[in-house]
Parts: sequence; C-alpha cells; structure tokens
Amino acid sequence: MLSAPVSVQVPTQIVIFGASGDLTGRKLIPAIVEAACRRAFLAPVQVIGVDLRPLSSEAWRTELQPKIAASQLRIWDELAPNVHYHSIGDSSPEAFEHLRSHLDELAGPEHGVVGRLFHLALKPALFAATIESLANAGMLQDDPLRIEAWRRVVIEKPFGSDLATAQWLNLMLRRHLREEQIYRIDHYLGKETVQNILAFRFENAIFEPIWSSQNVESVEISVCETLGMASGRGKYYDGAGALRDMVQNHLMQLLCLVAMEPPTSLDAEAVRTEKVKVLKALEAFADPQDVWRNVVRGQYQAAGGDCGYLEEDGVSADSTTESYVAIRARIHNWRWAGVPFFLRTGKRLHKRYSEIVVRFRVPPADLFSGPTPADICRLRPNTLVFRIQPDEGIRLTFIVKQPGLGHIMRQATLGFDYKDLFPGDSPDPYERLLLDAVAGQATLFIRGDEAEAAWRFADSIRVGWNADGAPPPVPYASGTGGPGAADELFRGCEGVWGRGE
Repeated sequence: MLSAPVSVQVPTQIVIFGASGDLTGRKLIPAIVEAACRRAFLAPVQVIGVDLRPLSSEAWRTELQPKIAASQLRIWDELAPNVHYHSIGDSSPEAFEHLRSHLDELAGPEHGVVGRLFHLALKPALFAATIESLANAGMLQDDPLRIEAWRRVVIEKPFGSDLATAQWLNLMLRRHLREEQIYRIDHYLGKETVQNILAFRFENAIFEPIWSSQNVESVEISVCETLGMASGRGKYYDGAGALRDMVQNHLMQLLCLVAMEPPTSLDAEAVRTEKVKVLKALEAFADPQDVWRNVVRGQYQAAGGDCGYLEEDGVSADSTTESYVAIRARIHNWRWAGVPFFLRTGKRLHKRYSEIVVRFRVPPADLFSGPTPADICRLRPNTLVFRIQPDEGIRLTFIVKQPGLGHIMRQATLGFDYKDLFPGDSPDPYERLLLDAVAGQATLFIRGDEAEAAWRFADSIRVGWNADGAPPPVPYASGTGGPGAADELFRGCEGVWGRGE
C-alpha cells in the first residue's frame, strides 16, 4: 500500500486546475514540495498551475512561498524554476489550444513522451466542462504503445451530488478517458491508519477468523468535528450537508475497508472489486419509515459562545440541511448479516476525532462477576479501536482480574501509537495520493461503479428526508456529542456511541 517512487525516467508534468484555490495552496503544493524533499520523484517534475486570472509564473511562486514550511525552503528554491502559471483566460477552445502548446514548450523536444497528470482542484460544476475542453484540445489522448506518454486525471470530491449526477459524470468521463486514466480522490484513503486496516486484518492470523457476525456485535465509524462553517464554507455546506459531504465518501470508504472480503492481491482492481461488493450488499433503506427509524439528522444550536447553524454566514435562515447525521446501517451478506454498522459525523461536536470501533460479543456466561449489566450495556468488554485522527493508533480492550482476594474485574487496554512506534512524520495523505497517481497506482482511488454504489445508499436516505411527514433535523447544543435521539439507534443493550477517549 505504500507509494512507490516514480521509476520511469521521463519528464512528468503535474497540471493543477484551480491554481488560485485554497486546496492548491494549502495541500497540493506543500505535498509536491514534500515529495521533492523525500526525493520521491526520480524523474524531472514540472508543476503548472492553471486558472482564469492573468498572473505571471513569478507572481504565483511569490503567492505560494508563504505556504511552504521552513524545512522545505531549500528544496522549494530548487523546485521553483519548474513551477509555472498559465492563465486559461476565457476558457475558450483557443485558450486550451494555447495551454497545450505551452505544456509542450515546457516539456521541451521530448514533449511527445511526457507524462501528464491533470488535477482538477475545481468546483464540481466545472469538472465536465474542463474534461471536455481538454479532450477537444487533444490533451487526454495517450499512446498505449508508449507507456511513458501517459495521461491521467485526478478528480476531487464530491463526485456528483446524487446517483443521477454521478452516473452522468461517469458517462461523460468515459467518452474521453479509459477508467484506468481516472483517479477519483478521497484523501481519507491516504491516511496511514486507514491503510493499516487492511494490513491489520489480513496480515494477522489471530483477527481475521473472528472478523464476522459470529464474534462481532457491532461496528461504529465516527468522524466528529468541532468546527462549524469555518473559512466561509456556509454556502457550500448548506447545499451539501453532512450526508453528501462526509457519509457518501469518507465514511463509506472506511466501512468498505472494515467489511470487505480478503482481496486476491493488493492490485487496484482486486481491492476495489471487493469494496464494490460491500457497497452492493449495503442495504438501501426501503421506505421513508425505514429511514426515520434508522437515521437521525441534526443541526447545532448556539452554545458556549458559538453561533447556531442557522446563524452562520451563507446558510439560509430556514435551512433543513443537516450538520449531523447518525445511521444504523445493514450489510446483507454472509459475513455481516445481523451486525449493525453505526455511522456518525457532525459539526460543532464535543471533540475532533475519527475512529472505527469494532465491538465484540459479550461472553455467554460471566464466571468472575465482571462488569455490571449496566457497564456492559455502556461499553463492551472487548473492543478494537482504530484511531484515525488526530492521533493515529490502535487500541484493544479486554477484562482482567484486579489484584486481591476477591474477583474484581477491570478493563485493561493494549495498543500502540504511530508516533511512538514510528518516529517522524507520516507522509501527508495528499503527498501519498499524488505520488500514487503519478505512478499509475490506483488502489487508493475510487472506481466509477464504487462511487455510484455509495450514492445509491445515500440517495435512499434523502428520499426519506424529503417524504411527507419526515421529521425535521433534531437540534443539539454546540460542543456536545450530538442529538440525544441518536443514542436510540443502539437498541436495547447494544452499547452507546464512543467519546473518542
């Protein structure tokens, strides 16, 4: 799963559409510079930023320099002469022809065999038009007989806004690109702990035999945030909501890695095929009542000095967009039948953290007077926790006897933190994914049918929310764990939501 350095000795051009955007300055350029610091690019690399406004390459480099860490400045000075800016002007066909000529000129006399990665760091509404223009200018055609002359496109999320738009976007892309040229990115898949889920499951013989409904009682996947509509995101978020912004992509990807069958290899097609099987087995909600019983949506209200969701800039005063969603999901296959998967994400919650909690079944008999029934309902004796952020690591809890004459049972924990076992910083997810895209390694990217299958599930929830009689979003105080109604998704003695502790 680790990204291999580029091994083909030909020039590589990374062409970023949306050069003036926040993503480019905050993530993409620092990731490219860090990859250069690690000497991960074995071939010459040129970075070409493309945007509408007129700007010189020197001016763009000046704008980017404050984004570069002090430890990277020496490498930045080496890379900067190969960092260029190109204005696409009015986005006319002539402007794209000019872009192609400029890229060929930068590549030099060997431009016929240059590899090009087009990264669309754009608003989703611009994806289709940009691909169409690139294709019409002849910039997406590669030569299968000359593998050095590859052409690939990285597309940021969200990939569509529902199933219909995702299907349309896939059809449009396939008019001009083969599936192996398309890299739908989800930066969560670049996180070290997320990748380690597969290694943990399939490289440790003690866990895979118990990874099923026979031993697992439930799985919880939580991505909790303390921020609200920071950096002017209110207008975008009010048109998306937690379901589209987080569940359809990030949470679905985490669910796939936990629930998938062992792939035949770590080849991209083998891994992604198993992920698609999970999404196809994920039961869409049958009717509005099914949604109302198994999904809770919420909106944060003012508390602790924070404004409420409806008071945020860019948010409609009568918005019903959810800032929080909790789901009790079902996977209908042999391995997971009967095991609830609890998915949760939200804004303005009590703590920022992402984790996966696998709760194992309670032993059929208590021989040692262990935790009280109330304790067992609150927290299972045996849990496996994958901590994704902010601290990456794994925790395994179990019951031990407290020293003394009696039989007093206590919960103990085994685990490790990445920062303790592996000193030094892990590669940023974007660095890893950009390197993979340049290397043609698609394992950590989303396949077209995978995106559509995730939208089918998300759309079944929206149908329930839009139906007559649907309950409105449940209010919850900013800085808390979310709506109390979400606790009811754990029925009877099934546990409770984790707290990221």
